[in-house]
Amino acid sequence: MTISILGINHRTAPVELRERVAFGPVQLEQALTELKQLPGIEEAIIVSTCNRTELYCHGHAEHQPMLHWLSQFHGITPSELEQHHYYHIQEDAVAHLMSVASGLDSLVLGEPQILGQVKQAYQQAKHFNVVGGILERLFQNTFRVAKAVRNETEVGQNAVSVAFAAVSLAKHIFGDLKHSNVLLVGAGDTSELVAQHLVQQGVSSLNVANRTLQRATELAQRVGAEAHSLSQLGELLPNADIVVSSTASTLPIIGKGRVEKALKQRRHKPILLIDLAVPRDIEEQVNELDDAYLYTVDDLQNIISENIKNREQAAQQARKIIAREANQFLDWLRSLDSVTLIRDYRQHTQKVAQLQLEKALAMLQQGKPAEQVMQVLSHKLTQQLAHRPTQLLKQAGEQGDQTTLSVLQRLWLEDDNQNKETN
Repeated sequence: MTISILGINHRTAPVELRERVAFGPVQLEQALTELKQLPGIEEAIIVSTCNRTELYCHGHAEHQPMLHWLSQFHGITPSELEQHHYYHIQEDAVAHLMSVASGLDSLVLGEPQILGQVKQAYQQAKHFNVVGGILERLFQNTFRVAKAVRNETEVGQNAVSVAFAAVSLAKHIFGDLKHSNVLLVGAGDTSELVAQHLVQQGVSSLNVANRTLQRATELAQRVGAEAHSLSQLGELLPNADIVVSSTASTLPIIGKGRVEKALKQRRHKPILLIDLAVPRDIEEQVNELDDAYLYTVDDLQNIISENIKNREQAAQQARKIIAREANQFLDWLRSLDSVTLIRDYRQHTQKVAQLQLEKALAMLQQGKPAEQVMQVLSHKLTQQLAHRPTQLLKQAGEQGDQTTLSVLQRLWLEDDNQNKETN
């Protein structure tokens, strides 16, 4: 049994490809069910965020079937993914997951949001009954490791998130944000983080538009904004200096035509649009408009590069924690093999003992002397139990296999020494 991971992320694939292989909430049940049905897969978890799509599996999963399934599910060819994906097994897979959950593999080093996203992926897989004992143990250990990284290193101190980077970009362009009108599209965790950073910058005019008005209202109440439904976008855009969008929509919700109309109403006063969603919320063609300035999550890399430098030392400490914890988990995983071996060996010896006992009882029923029966029983048990180890000893001696010789020697000599000490 093997733990494996196949995925793409912001380091290996452009946003155009990442958005094509992202899993929306309504797709997860079907996706997890299909993935678990692949030959050899016993357990499965899918982590899908704006920056990554990763398939975590336990069993006898193979690389190419997983790649072909991911391609087929999203209607793309395997060749499109071939050069942009990665595949890890065992040690590398475990360490990768722990790094992801700890924020070491994020666009922004130390980003705290990813841990919540990994937890959500785990809970969704649990809900759809595709998680067993191995991935259960792995992900629970991972959550503990991520917490340790936060507590024992400074990788999460004043962590710069994608949301923070978006607000930093807006501040860089506009300077003082106090007099800017900001429109948030979406009412999820990312939008809330953006809103919090905007409030800290003193933004006085803040609007939240969401598909579900209730969620928009709940967020608006927490950050002192006004709530709207997505149907009001046409009315809101002309008044927005800054638009930050982060929804779970599978299709763009802000098109070129809508932005063009808003610019005319603004008399071509510029609009800054920041699209934090994958798949993208804002049509790429918006960039063709003279007074519209569109940025995606990939465009934020320069803003956060300084953050990466500042946190690299803390990241090194975090990697040491992850390496230690990954090795401990793998030790436990390997121990499961010995448990199976011990069980099988005990069953074998019990079977041999039961067979010889039945033969001894039959001899007694036939009137054989008890002493003779006991001698035969002892001889037969010794012969059968010593047969295979004797063969191994002979074979090891002929091949110069000192490891096997040493193990068997330790087994028997230590047993003999204990008996001598007892006597």
